[in-house]
Amino acid sequence: MATSRETVGGEIVEDLSSRSSRHSAHGARRAEKRTVAAPRPRKFFARLFGALVALGLFISVAVVAPVTTLSELAAPGGVLIAVGRVTAMAGTYLMLVTLLLIARIPSVERALGQDKLVKLHRRLGPWVITLVSAHVVAVTLGYAQQVKTGALHEIGVLITTFPGMLLAAAGFGLLLMAGLTSYRCARRKMRYETWWAVHLYTYLAVALSFVHQLWTGAPFLGHPAARAWWIGVWALTAGTVLAYRWIVPLEVSLRHRLSVHAVVEEAPGLVSVVMRGRHLDRLPVAGGQFLHWRFLKRGMWWQAHPYSLSSLPAAGLIRITVKDLGDHSRSLQRLTPGTRVAIEGPYGAFTHHARHTDRVLLVAAGVGATPVRALLDDLPRHVDVVAILRGASERDLVLHEEIHQLVAARGGRLHKVLGSRSEAPMDAPAMSRLVPDIAQRDVYVCGPGGFMRSTIAAARALGVPQRRIHHEDFAF
Repeated sequence: MATSRETVGGEIVEDLSSRSSRHSAHGARRAEKRTVAAPRPRKFFARLFGALVALGLFISVAVVAPVTTLSELAAPGGVLIAVGRVTAMAGTYLMLVTLLLIARIPSVERALGQDKLVKLHRRLGPWVITLVSAHVVAVTLGYAQQVKTGALHEIGVLITTFPGMLLAAAGFGLLLMAGLTSYRCARRKMRYETWWAVHLYTYLAVALSFVHQLWTGAPFLGHPAARAWWIGVWALTAGTVLAYRWIVPLEVSLRHRLSVHAVVEEAPGLVSVVMRGRHLDRLPVAGGQFLHWRFLKRGMWWQAHPYSLSSLPAAGLIRITVKDLGDHSRSLQRLTPGTRVAIEGPYGAFTHHARHTDRVLLVAAGVGATPVRALLDDLPRHVDVVAILRGASERDLVLHEEIHQLVAARGGRLHKVLGSRSEAPMDAPAMSRLVPDIAQRDVYVCGPGGFMRSTIAAARALGVPQRRIHHEDFAF
């Protein structure tokens, strides 16, 4: 029997309940024993990736040295041209690194989590644009000084005279477009589908810059070793992206052959999509992870969206639970049985592998309860569990009956915090009352961004070390 506390209007009401929960057809089944377990993350691969990236940056910038002489530096525009070459190599190399960060390399993704890799990708983005822009400005001004002409005239000469420069200009424009739409204020005003389509042009920008560099780049003209290095770096990047973004997902989709089995309305605006597939016991997924789902029907086949599992595979079925937050999530309500599904993943570090103790606190709000629900399927039986579900009212608590039953079966505690933020705040004093031993627990948090930030701040204030706070941000 589990203790359930509901905070209504700021007052904590204790309720001991042994009632059974209503489950959907899939949720009632226990997760099946898997023949292939989700691999344990290893930080070694993240460190190795970082070391190789740093070494590659050093070598890529160093190829400029053989074509930079003191006499050239002393000539008019020589310093600017040298700066342009260095910034070109550094900026283009870092652009390739940004692609590798979102290439979903399994060992790196498991170690860091896709949200952290996306954050690194976004942090590098402004550096890439700044360095490439500095290259354009420095080279233009350098050549203008060399031939004693104006910068605008020199831009026209470079584009119309040098081979590949028109392609490079187009690539630079595409890069700026992708960079500008990456800023948070721009992303908030764009549909996910539009933002995703715009960012596909980044690959075209990369390809155009590669052609330009090999045709006109001084470090590669007459320097076969530098040319071989640069072609190798590009080939490795292209091969990695092709393998992990296209070939592996295609192989996984063909192996499991998922199709929609049923669409179950859990609550107004909340549906569970249950899918049937083959060999799901061999899908190396952990509770708390997500996949990118592509439903192969008209109007939906061309886009993939990330949704967490709301329960682990059971009896040949797998399930996601999605709240109506936009065009794609709303269209899931109209899926029909038999619709084929392609998948990419699983991804994410929000798993039981991340914990450092045998006591956990699971905190969720809204649809953030779905990975918590799946995590409960996967936590070892000996782990002591306390869960907190947050919502304005009980109908806002996603899958709360299933979570109640799973926590009760473990002899754990479930707290339902209901009411507005002012009536029932999730601050440090409130969390301390609900979970007095929070400082000795691993804390898993999932929900809207503001909710996660305030909950994490409260946990830190109550003495939970950063390494024992686990969360993932799925906002694009």
